[in-house]
Amino acid sequence: MPILQYRCPQCGKEFEELVQKFDDPAYCPACKAKAERAWSGKMFSATGTKPAHCSGNCKTCGGCK
Repeated sequence: MPILQYRCPQCGKEFEELVQKFDDPAYCPACKAKAERAWSGKMFSATGTKPAHCSGNCKTCGGCK
């Protein structure tokens, strides 16, 4: 279960949320609006090496090599 970063488009609050899957929805703790994923920090592949071009969105990725 990953801890992901989110940002609320309605009130701008940034927070972290423990989710079961990467595509599970998260809701702002302040205003209860549906939050968007905040992509920040370094991305690493399953092997521990940094991929050349990683968007962080595993659903559209061809896989880390």
